[in-house]
Amino acid sequence: MTRALESKRRDAVSGQTRSVVVLLHGYGADGADLLGLADPLGPHLPDTAFVAPDAPERSVMNPMGFQWFPIPWIDGSSQEQAEAGMRLAVDDLNAYLDGVMEEEGVPPENLVLFGFSQGTMMSLHVAPRRDEPFAGVIGFSGRLLEPELLADETKSRPPILLVHGDADDVVPPQSLPDAANALTGAGFEVYAHVMKGTGHGIAPDGLSVALAFLREKLGYDTAQ
Repeated sequence: MTRALESKRRDAVSGQTRSVVVLLHGYGADGADLLGLADPLGPHLPDTAFVAPDAPERSVMNPMGFQWFPIPWIDGSSQEQAEAGMRLAVDDLNAYLDGVMEEEGVPPENLVLFGFSQGTMMSLHVAPRRDEPFAGVIGFSGRLLEPELLADETKSRPPILLVHGDADDVVPPQSLPDAANALTGAGFEVYAHVMKGTGHGIAPDGLSVALAFLREKLGYDTAQ
């Protein structure tokens, strides 16, 4: 049985929702943490609504925030607990995404997953294993889990943008090329951007690249 995810939403600027960006937060944060990205992005994506769910579990390290699954080297959980937690969270997220598309009336090709850190790990794991491809996946400051399973378990191949700070001391910058190589090897179209002098966060140059990707994949540039 899946757990329902609490979610926050920002309306499309135009008042008419044609596409949706799903923002998936990092470990110990919550949906509101990323929903603020709708402020700089929304005016350039007028027919796009933004939704940001809270992960299904309270964070062990930050009871005010949430986690998609435990992280052993941070919270002392076992590898088995982490893997079991991830499996549950994958089911929760898939059910949530199905619900969002139904409620918003948008097909998969009009939805983008936008993850940060652990939210990126979830995005890169879930999207390829869905039957129909999303418009795209944006992953900031995260990594690809279980790369050795990707080729065999891939069902759809949305375009993917990976962005990482070269001064990230939480998730190693090497995670970007590692993920890009595995994804490219499995037949994905991968774009990458390194934010110079940036730690574990989202810098303006990275957000600009993400916006260009969103406009292209959600059909804004072709519609002009």
